[in-house]
This record gives sequence, C-alpha cells and structure tokens, in this order.
Amino acid sequence: MITAFVLIRAQGRAIQALGEAIAELPQVAEVYSVTGPYDLVALLRLKDLEELDDAVTQGILALEGVERTETLLAFRAYPRRLLDQGFSLGPE
Repeated sequence: MITAFVLIRAQGRAIQALGEAIAELPQVAEVYSVTGPYDLVALLRLKDLEELDDAVTQGILALEGVERTETLLAFRAYPRRLLDQGFSLGPE
C-alpha cells in the first residue's frame, strides 16, 4: 500500500467545490482545507505507482480550479498512538 499526500493550490473561489470533488475520487481517503501556500491536502491510499499517476494526473489535475499540485510519498508510518498524540491539544 502506498500513501501519498497531494498538496493542492486552487483558484480562490473554487476551494470548497474542488475539495468536495477531490473527496469523491476513488483513491482519495481524505481531503483537508489548510492554511499556508496550499489550499487543500488530499490523502491518497494506493496499490501502486500507476494508480498514483491515475489519481493525480488524470484525477486531481483534470479538475477545474486546480492551479498546481505537489505530491509527497510516505515511506514509513509510525505507531498510531504517537500519531494520535501529535494531533492532541494537550494532556488528557
């Protein structure tokens, strides 16, 4: 299983509709609206690199309103308990 994060710069008025359209693509597990130089981040779960090409080139980049993407491939996942702590807002 390949995990990829696709950073997406969108046209300003298209962000919400674009996020919803990206979320409907079959390889997309989650989509987040974010701050910073990118507008959206899509989390993809893929079988192989060919599927990555299909998801990004033929899927995300084909959608109207996408200005630019940058794809990051994950090569190691850390224990879930550590990931959960990274998103906590303080001690429980």
